[in-house]
Amino acid sequence: MNKQSDLSSIPKAELHAHIEGTATPDLVRRLARRNHLELPADMFTADGSYNWSGFHQFLQAYDRAAACIITKQDYYDVTRAYLRMCAEEGAIYVEFFTSPDHPAVHGIGFAEHLENISMAIDDACADSGLVARMIVSCVRHLGPEKAVAVAKTIAANPDRHVVGFGMGGDELQYSIEDFRPAYEIAAGAGLGCTVHAGEADGPNSVRDAISLLPVTRIGHGVRAIEDQALVQEIADRKIVLEICLNSNLRTGIYDQFSDHPFLQLRQAGCRVTLNSDDPPFFFSSIGKEYADAATHFGLDRAQLTEITRTAIDASFVEHETKIKLLARLNGEKAGATTQTG
Repeated sequence: MNKQSDLSSIPKAELHAHIEGTATPDLVRRLARRNHLELPADMFTADGSYNWSGFHQFLQAYDRAAACIITKQDYYDVTRAYLRMCAEEGAIYVEFFTSPDHPAVHGIGFAEHLENISMAIDDACADSGLVARMIVSCVRHLGPEKAVAVAKTIAANPDRHVVGFGMGGDELQYSIEDFRPAYEIAAGAGLGCTVHAGEADGPNSVRDAISLLPVTRIGHGVRAIEDQALVQEIADRKIVLEICLNSNLRTGIYDQFSDHPFLQLRQAGCRVTLNSDDPPFFFSSIGKEYADAATHFGLDRAQLTEITRTAIDASFVEHETKIKLLARLNGEKAGATTQTG
């Protein structure tokens, strides 16, 4: 077995992807035609990829693409396409973010929004065995009041596919403490909690997050490397970092793989995972993240499998399913072929 095929067969897990951000340019064009939408002339580059440069332009490009996802069927199609790609690349478990603020603009209520995404999750599991769950996310730059509203909605409408609460958006807006009420509501409803920090903002954003919010994971968190005491605290508290290599390079946080602190964080004892974030925007996928970790950081099959184990262990999925997933991974370690039901 050559190295490439060996990597492709590694069971993988993803904890950090935004469902609207998984829609490819081709899919967005198809949705726009179906929904009779006129796309901005500068939305795509000459080669057909998303047109943006820098973190704030990325957020604008993301919102443009998300604006084409306006019906329940659209959400089914986007979710189904993303999960199919993950399964083809060897993923056995996926958690992805979905924000009710996007569909609400188009008159889609929370329960309706979840309905077709849940159908796509179930269909993907039936087809490939891939297990997927949702993390409902608030949008930081929309403010703490909207975050509280999202948290209250989740708490009042439990869904078996929704296992967590998170927050994305512009890290430079508001303070972490402003969102503590929303997180307390979500945690009180039994949801796992994560938050974007240490991406556009520095290590203090990570410190505030783990000090003020009931989180067990940090989305990105890479800029913690700028504070060695913080790195040690993350390792000691077993906080899991949802690292997105290609996202960090494309948004300009780091210029090249050799600048990225992935290996330093891992060697310092931090629990790290690999994730695609918004795959077509960053020319990535869960398979590419694992391949890049092997190519640029020297991780072998056993080490990459251990990263999958960390992701499953840190996931918010229900205990019974987590045990099945870990058993499936144990089968991989033993050289056996198993299936998760």
